[in-house]
Amino acid sequence: MRRKHRERRAFGGIVLLLVGCLLILEKDAWAQARSALPSAPQPQSSLLNQSPGDQAGNSNPQNQAPQNQNPQNPPPAPLPAETNKDENPAQAAGEKTKELTLEAAELTKKVGEQALLKARDWEASWITGVYVKQEEERIPLTGAERRKIYFRQTLTTPGPYMKRMFEAGFDQARGVPSQWDDGWGGYAERFASREGQFISANTLAALGDAALKYEVRYDQCRCSGFALRTRHAVIRNFLTYDENGAWRPQWALYGGAFGGGAISTAWKPHPRNVLSNGGLAMLGQAGYGALLNFVIEFARDVNAKLGARK
Repeated sequence: MRRKHRERRAFGGIVLLLVGCLLILEKDAWAQARSALPSAPQPQSSLLNQSPGDQAGNSNPQNQAPQNQNPQNPPPAPLPAETNKDENPAQAAGEKTKELTLEAAELTKKVGEQALLKARDWEASWITGVYVKQEEERIPLTGAERRKIYFRQTLTTPGPYMKRMFEAGFDQARGVPSQWDDGWGGYAERFASREGQFISANTLAALGDAALKYEVRYDQCRCSGFALRTRHAVIRNFLTYDENGAWRPQWALYGGAFGGGAISTAWKPHPRNVLSNGGLAMLGQAGYGALLNFVIEFARDVNAKLGARK
């Protein structure tokens, strides 16, 4: 309410300023027009200028000399007519300013609504990544498509970096590794460690899936019901499809997770255990992967509740 009141006051001030300026300009123009007019002749009695014949009603045109035809006394120029109130420049300017203000407000409203819908429509955004929708047919990927998905899920979108930032913050709160300090320097080390482990794991998994020709995308369940869809989301974290559509274990996904955890021991402080780090990375993939599949599975339902487009 306060914002609307300030906008109305600002709009009224602009209109009053325009009206004042136009009135001053109109007053100056009127004064200049009046000063440029010739002085009007002194009125004289028509009886004194008429001859006795004219007074008697003589209609001889030669004896008639109208005063307004005297070249020494030209008729006064007509005064400019008053401006019509409906065509007042100040009022027209005020109406135009009002129209522009209303148009700008309407445009701002539309932009805000579009931004809100775009923010709610996060099904294929950086949170969920690439997946096969329920109504789409799952077609085996080509080599070029695999490379595109790899770079998108690893390097070229903000999602992976945001996820690593969250994980680094979680490690910072737990104080793991304990040898790194609790300030910004320690957070930078934890973020770099998480990012290096993630890139290593994704690269190994992508290479393995390409060699085995396994599906790397999650596909939404073509079933109905919360229980069945949740079951599908959990199972798909451990099983995937080969090029013929048959179920296969996620060898490459968990092999890449183990390899990324093992590689991270190269820069982590002592004590370092390759098997322990690799095993923890596989457990993290089991929990995080199931949660991510669950989010992807019900993302469109959540968007529909929020009013986003389908």
